[in-house]
Amino acid sequence: MEGKTESLKNRGKSSEDDKLFGNEKEQLKITEGLKDMYYLLSRDFPAKASVGLVGNRYRLKTKQIKALQGMGASSQDISLRKSKELTPQELKGKTIYLDGFNVIILFETLLSQGFIFKGLDGCYRDISSVHGTYKRVSQTQKVLVAIGEIFGKLELEKVIWVFDAPVSNSGKMKSFCYELAQQHNFKWEVLLDNSPDKFLCEGEKLICSSDAWILNECKQWFNLGNHIINNLFPNTKPSYIIEP
Repeated sequence: MEGKTESLKNRGKSSEDDKLFGNEKEQLKITEGLKDMYYLLSRDFPAKASVGLVGNRYRLKTKQIKALQGMGASSQDISLRKSKELTPQELKGKTIYLDGFNVIILFETLLSQGFIFKGLDGCYRDISSVHGTYKRVSQTQKVLVAIGEIFGKLELEKVIWVFDAPVSNSGKMKSFCYELAQQHNFKWEVLLDNSPDKFLCEGEKLICSSDAWILNECKQWFNLGNHIINNLFPNTKPSYIIEP
């Protein structure tokens, strides 16, 4: 058991993150770059070419480019996403499908005080990535319980977690979610799917994700990140939350 406890690390900052995001000069480069990204994307420049151009102009490092990609959006994408976004008051009695790893990793990062980034579409995103393997961290249980309690207050009928089946440890996460649901009386169902992005966008599902492709393709969605962060920090956001 000792080994298991020690293996639960944080999802926090890496050693270089403070240099890349923690000072005014670097943050200014990202904010200025974001204006250029918005201009290019709104004029139908390809996303890859746009971020390459902006990255070169501001001499951004790989992680800064990843943050910029997550924050950037065209005026068309912003309008499309806003038109399908539900308010907290509209969730009562509904079933919501969660993009499991996407949602969990964002809030693990937030609780670890790792950097997260607010996009032009109002979504918060992190710069972590699963790379085929997910490992629980010391914040995972707290994140899951908090989400369960929040959706309970919003009076949803049911919460369905959808995890990427090919990602290692997704089966363990399924079991862990059911274990917590039983302990806390959460109305949860947990699915493993080989193509969760496609699954989330099928039919009339109400979904929760910050993945840009899913947000464009889904029928309706709820901005859980915005809801939680605005409730946690109603006035001033901490320095590890980067906003446009």
